[in-house]
Amino acid sequence: MANHLYQNDLPDGLDLGPIVAIDCETMGLNPHRDRLCVVQMSGGDGNAHMVQVAKGQTEAPNLCAMLENPEVLKLFHFGRFDIAAMYNAFGALTAPVYCTKIASKLVRTYTDRHGLKSLLQEMLGTDISKHQQSSDWGAPTLTPAQLDYAASDVLYLHQLREKFNIMLEREGRMETAQSCFDFLPTRAKLDLAGWPDIDIFSH
Repeated sequence: MANHLYQNDLPDGLDLGPIVAIDCETMGLNPHRDRLCVVQMSGGDGNAHMVQVAKGQTEAPNLCAMLENPEVLKLFHFGRFDIAAMYNAFGALTAPVYCTKIASKLVRTYTDRHGLKSLLQEMLGTDISKHQQSSDWGAPTLTPAQLDYAASDVLYLHQLREKFNIMLEREGRMETAQSCFDFLPTRAKLDLAGWPDIDIFSH
């Protein structure tokens, strides 16, 4: 496994394949207030590619081309936040997408533990550290511990997707899951537009 850190954008010509796991690190959980700092990705080969985003940066052409590429499936865990954060920063709406948290909530109805750490422990027998989750991602120089933490959030999503697809098919919920995934970019836009906590489907 290797961590590759880039400044501002993915390098020209880098192809991460047809399915790319993605996660973001920000200065907080309010996308209007808290800036995007790092976007980490993996093509499922055990390597992580991380883009450090500069304060005030509004463009990342290579990254955005991949986010918007209809031929590349983007994997997330709680994609709702990451899609909103990248759309807010760059104006690029990520699609098509797959979210392991949504998949988990649709088939792991026997538990309320849908965090990535819990999923990896149960489904893959893998334990990851969350110690760097609340660290300063806006620092000009990221520590090796931060890079390893960022990488751990994307290195296992391909394996999780395979496990969840089996469970979704088994429980007859794949079509429902796909509909949720398809709606996720719109859900992220609603968050940014002022409907983060309102159920627009309620009476």
